Amino acid sequence: MPEGPLSGRVAIVTGAGRGLGRAMAVGLARAGATVVGAAHIAADFVELAAEGTSPGRILPIEADLRRVSDCDRVVAAAVAAGGVDVLVNNAGLTLTYVSPDLYRRPAPPKFWEVGDEVAQNVMDTNFVAADRLARRVAPIMVGRGWGRIINVTTMLQTMNRVAFSPYGPSKAALEMASEVWAKELAGSGVTVNIVNPGGGANTPGMAEEVRQASREGRIDALVEPEAMLPPLMFVVSRDADAITGMRYDAKQWDARLPPAEAARASGRPAGFELRAPPQFAGDPASLSR
Repeated sequence: MPEGPLSGRVAIVTGAGRGLGRAMAVGLARAGATVVGAAHIAADFVELAAEGTSPGRILPIEADLRRVSDCDRVVAAAVAAGGVDVLVNNAGLTLTYVSPDLYRRPAPPKFWEVGDEVAQNVMDTNFVAADRLARRVAPIMVGRGWGRIINVTTMLQTMNRVAFSPYGPSKAALEMASEVWAKELAGSGVTVNIVNPGGGANTPGMAEEVRQASREGRIDALVEPEAMLPPLMFVVSRDADAITGMRYDAKQWDARLPPAEAARASGRPAGFELRAPPQFAGDPASLSR
């Protein structure tokens, strides 16, 4: 059996049943890793199991990551498979969950129109679950002297965009947490980085109105899930042992370059750049810039 660069590694990928998560789970397995692929829709495992993953393998596990017990089960499954070397926090509830009619409404929804249950589910899935899993695997990784935590956030312009709450703020929390975790894990052998599409992604969660606009050329082409693999495979490699607290957007990654060079050209620090506050003279539009 041929080996891959990640042979012997064990990875957890959340939201592994479809879209970005499936692409990343399959990519890690094809590189030789054993991947614990967590998803909350069992039917997605049928298609996931049909993907070729040699020389690695995918161990699907049905989990609702809003539950503490399910997060514990996912980590326990990875430990039973050999440990935890990589955590990819990808699971998320998107805009179509918050506002299914967002692109058909005459006016964008206001944050106070979002119900308590929907808002709580978004925060629990997009941030709390990622934080919970990271807190569980970080001590394991530190004890092994090596590890990778990869968070999937979103474009900075999405985090503070009107009508995108609470999705945008939930991803902003994970963005800032990534910076904090990277600083606190510095020198431990465990790195924390962000890998994003860098634009609208062609996933099942994308609204059909956006897909149609992309097909007609009215907006930029959507990013295919497989575009996540070049930056992901770089940050999980030994070549990235000294790289932490960085953000890589797949859309800006030049796969024609050697990975380290592509990383230097496209990477930027995680978190938010300090800037002067906008001049606000009663124009609400300025608040969204």
